[in-house]
Amino acid sequence: MAATQRRGRKIMMTAEELDAFLTTERTCRVATVSPEGAPHVSALWFVWDGSSLWLYSLTRSRRWADLRKDLRVAVVVDSGDEYGELRGAELSGTAEFVGEIPRVGEPFPELERVEALFARKYFGLEALPHDHRHAWIRLTPEAVASWDFRKLPRG
Repeated sequence: MAATQRRGRKIMMTAEELDAFLTTERTCRVATVSPEGAPHVSALWFVWDGSSLWLYSLTRSRRWADLRKDLRVAVVVDSGDEYGELRGAELSGTAEFVGEIPRVGEPFPELERVEALFARKYFGLEALPHDHRHAWIRLTPEAVASWDFRKLPRG
């Protein structure tokens, strides 16, 4: 269960709004910490399954190396150009590696739905082609903060 948002409640998204937002947005920013304590932020595609954010990451990336040493992660998904259009969510918690590393496509029931969602969202395909360079990271958020500036009074 994700922690309840304490600030910005007037502009926070409802559970339904957050679910729709995370389902339709395409790019997130993933923040990790190196063993030396240096922050690292990178953009990545993702899918939301209604309770977890799934990241399909290169296994030879700095992000992956950071998470192998420290599973704490924060992810921001946001959109909007003008101030009154800004929307977004920050999800944080402990990452979990799921499936083969790297993913070569062996049957893995837990990934069937996730890979189908990802393949349709980004490639317009029914099945995800595996390149033997990526693997799955699941973030089931422990804390979520969201905002939708469209809810602010216009004046």
